[in-house]
Amino acid sequence: MLLHRLIEFAARAENEERLPPAYYRPKNIQWVLLLEADGATASLIDQRVAKGSSEEPLRTNAPYAYRSGRTPPPYLCVDTAEYVLAVPKATSDGTVSEKAVIEARRRRSEYEEMLLAWAETALDEPAARTVQTFLTSEGLDRIQVPDTLAHSDNIALMGHDRWIHLLPEAQESWAATVRARKSASGGTGLCLVCGREGELLDSIPESLRSGSIPSAGRGRDAQLVSINSAAQGRSSVLQLANTPVCERCGSRMMAALNLLLADRDHRRRTTDSVTVWWTREPVDTLFESLDDPKEETVTRLVDSLHRDPDPVAAERLDPNAYYALTLGLNNARAVILDWLDIPVGRLRNHLGAWFEDHKVFDGWETRYRYLPLWHLALAAGRWDGKAGKYVSGSAPRGVEKDLLHAALTRGPAPARLLPHLLQRIRADRRVDAPRTALLRLALHPKRRDPQVTGPAPDLDDTNRDPGYLCGRIFAVLESIQRAALPDINTTIGDKYFGTAMTAPAAVLTNLRITANGHLKRLRRDRPGTYYALNTRLSEAFASLADRTDGIPRLLNTPQQAWFVLGYEQQRAADNAARAAHRRQGAKPNGDDPEGGSNGVE
Repeated sequence: MLLHRLIEFAARAENEERLPPAYYRPKNIQWVLLLEADGATASLIDQRVAKGSSEEPLRTNAPYAYRSGRTPPPYLCVDTAEYVLAVPKATSDGTVSEKAVIEARRRRSEYEEMLLAWAETALDEPAARTVQTFLTSEGLDRIQVPDTLAHSDNIALMGHDRWIHLLPEAQESWAATVRARKSASGGTGLCLVCGREGELLDSIPESLRSGSIPSAGRGRDAQLVSINSAAQGRSSVLQLANTPVCERCGSRMMAALNLLLADRDHRRRTTDSVTVWWTREPVDTLFESLDDPKEETVTRLVDSLHRDPDPVAAERLDPNAYYALTLGLNNARAVILDWLDIPVGRLRNHLGAWFEDHKVFDGWETRYRYLPLWHLALAAGRWDGKAGKYVSGSAPRGVEKDLLHAALTRGPAPARLLPHLLQRIRADRRVDAPRTALLRLALHPKRRDPQVTGPAPDLDDTNRDPGYLCGRIFAVLESIQRAALPDINTTIGDKYFGTAMTAPAAVLTNLRITANGHLKRLRRDRPGTYYALNTRLSEAFASLADRTDGIPRLLNTPQQAWFVLGYEQQRAADNAARAAHRRQGAKPNGDDPEGGSNGVE
């Protein structure tokens, strides 16, 4: 199914003139070998861009096919200086061995033979005649090689004011060359993709471009299908024998995939994977809303969810297909980590649910917030209090990919997220909007069921979960301490938060006794604040008193998450009330009936 979808996209990209010719891919060109019309002379023109410059490098679609082994073959017209001008590869200390010189000469000889063979078959083209004259008159030997020319610099030929490698004759010749290399033992048969009889490939002719899939190691080209060991293939059959693909489909699907991987508007990279997406028909942007949740886009998605909460009903309204492919890298092989094929209407429903299920109320800015997916993944990592930010790369491996899958499929948050997040909150003493959003996602009982709701995005007075109530009580106790001792350096949140979220009975009981002294001070100095906080504290403890077992001695993992959520939502509500009180023109005597704060940090 994946290969069929890539072929469909290739046809669309070809109609839009975005698909490179067969066995071509974009390359940066550092040098241009400009041939004069008579073929007698040529100039080597430097096209390199200075390091650090904002200028775009010279770039063109150029012949390419995966090459390996001891004697890798040349490309037609465009290749490195080692092939075009026999520039040898130097060692790390700058010296050049005799072996490297011999190998560079061999490569130039093969490059020259291939180029001359093509030129002699296309003499009706003036540029081909120029190339023939240039090569037969030993023109390559007359080129002065600059000292700054590196063996890996790409050199492209130009003649008669045209790229020679883009001539139709050159494209046809290069395609025939690659077909001869890759189809030698594939035979003929029924193609798995197009369903037609044709010449079958022995191996995939084009690889995925180096660096297109993130990797912690050295970047390298990767093969989508590579079976070169008997233990890997079915019935010990190697290469594509069990995956029959014709030459045309093989070249087009890889060109389409490389095109998607190079398109920043259709890809999303993490530290160890990349996701590309496309649709059967053009559609407004959807994928970018995950990392850039603009209010207008999110509102449209959420409104769509409310109109059609059932994904199946939403699918009928917009049956256009959406595809997303997630790839990882294992040495030189691409690994398919995830494949999604759903109607666009259902995807809109899933994205609307994603934003609804993680929306949080920010009491300090008194607004609801939707968090970018990258920020949610980052918040699963370690918080650096000195730097005031999350440490990049400290989140669990693959958590961003798992969150992306949950967003696109309306699936649950990864099971490993909740215990890890609670451990990080205890260690970092950091609770903020992205971590609160993650808690909402992790505590949702059944995201795929539109009839089931998860935790509220703001303070929920009807929630009687013991952990949630204990968290609210702890937030009120902290507000009482801050209101009574505004200049305090270390709060009860700094001292007891981690213990309170796991074993609240002893902590809350002792803090309740300590709060009596703070309340006496507030009743004397700030009666409005005393009344508001004392009432809230009494109501919170009364809610727990309704339980037969009172304040729980220990909280399990979900209850600990509810504790943190109750604590943060109570703080947000207090700060929102505090801001509203100030807007109403409260007296500047510090008598704040809500006693808000900026949090445990």
